[in-house]
Amino acid sequence: MELKFKTEGTCAKEILIKVNGGIIESVEFISGCKGNVQGIAQLVIGRPVEEVIDRLKGIECRNGTSCPDQLAKALSDVSA
Repeated sequence: MELKFKTEGTCAKEILIKVNGGIIESVEFISGCKGNVQGIAQLVIGRPVEEVIDRLKGIECRNGTSCPDQLAKALSDVSA
């Protein structure tokens, strides 16, 4: 399954995600702080969707959200 998620309240504008069998295969943030979003993406590849949601949901940077929090929201759409 491929997902394109428009973010809100972050420097990243969009997240492209591939999930197969409940496991994250790839994540690409469009814009954002390059090193941080690349690091987040690499850390979640190969992990179960539910685990990533549990770990990243609610992390704040500014505007009451963050790139990790927006990734958790995007993945919540996949798991719903």
